[in-house]
Amino acid sequence: MKKIIIVGSGGAGKSTLAQQLGDKLHIPVHHLDSYFWKPNWVSISREELVDIQLGLMQQDSWIVDGNYSGTLDLRLKQADTVIFLNYPTWRCLYGIVKRRIQYHNKTRPDMGEGCTEKLDMEFFKWVARFQKDKAPKLKRKIKAASHINYIELNSPKQTHNFLQHV
Repeated sequence: MKKIIIVGSGGAGKSTLAQQLGDKLHIPVHHLDSYFWKPNWVSISREELVDIQLGLMQQDSWIVDGNYSGTLDLRLKQADTVIFLNYPTWRCLYGIVKRRIQYHNKTRPDMGEGCTEKLDMEFFKWVARFQKDKAPKLKRKIKAASHINYIELNSPKQTHNFLQHV
């Protein structure tokens, strides 16, 4: 595992796992949210996101967390491993509410500077519908990349055990 993608619903813990794995494997970690969001939640263009990712992919090793399905194919071509945090919806909703409380009026370490933590109805609905709307498409896309080592973790306990054995 040298080129790792971590995907899953908001609130699943992608950024936390990325950081823990990066520390353990001594691999640089890149949070796509920190590149995508400019201050005050202004997004960059798809072209800018593509350019950033192409630059990251040139490194010998990397961990990239974030779904960004519009550019996932770029990452899949270069990755050797995908970790899908496929947690239940209730667990992810809990995660985004907990995160909102923990980072109230603050910017998370994995987020773009000047993007204070928020929880709006649009994001809440996105997380609530992730298993139905996004997860099946993500799985199909990942499994179509036959060279990928696919790891699906379905609970925080499985994730903890995975980290213990890496």
